[in-house]
Amino acid sequence: MSEPAYVRIAGEIAREIRSGARPVRSQLPSYSELAKQHNVSDIVIRRAMELLLRQGLVYTVERRGTFVASRPTLVRVSPERQMEDPEVTYTNESADEDQVTIDRETSIVQADRELAEIFGIEIGDDIEHQIVMASDRGRPASISDSYQLPGTDVATAEVLEETVADRPPVPTHAEWLEVPTGELVKTVRQRFLLADGRVLMLSDVSYPKDRYDSFVFRMVLDPQV
Repeated sequence: MSEPAYVRIAGEIAREIRSGARPVRSQLPSYSELAKQHNVSDIVIRRAMELLLRQGLVYTVERRGTFVASRPTLVRVSPERQMEDPEVTYTNESADEDQVTIDRETSIVQADRELAEIFGIEIGDDIEHQIVMASDRGRPASISDSYQLPGTDVATAEVLEETVADRPPVPTHAEWLEVPTGELVKTVRQRFLLADGRVLMLSDVSYPKDRYDSFVFRMVLDPQV
């Protein structure tokens, strides 16, 4: 999937900050200068800056501009990244994009009782299972198990539901993350749904507990007038 221009630009600036190419407390170019550099509108740059602000990578000073934060954090932001390919997500987060490795395993499995109930199918029906393992500079960054009906276009999802918890990982996740039995990790269960409640994809993602300083969620509300 292609990423929005503002996410791509924010990712480029984030890598420059984390690599030290943009030193702490150094000033970023103005919105108009960045817009010219990236051949986009000021609105796109404004959205990129908002994303960097929420990630704690920059701060603003009224009438002076935008500056690199003194202690850059690593924040997982939703929904900007929920439809991204892992290569985009982790490259944007890493100080060295060449050190990001993504491995995938895809297979067709038979639905168990839980999956059959979630997707409204029969036990034993075919379902697509994908395991994605990400590492950053040689360290495990995440592992996920995703399930969807064969041929599903997840990009048509209208609702993303995420449940975050600290819990012991399943054995395969514990092995990849290299955590001892019983140790807690950060887990996120994602359900991509249509407006009528049908589930298009279910993902269980595990991260090292110290991978992110915080998680940010945002949704569009339909105000009741």
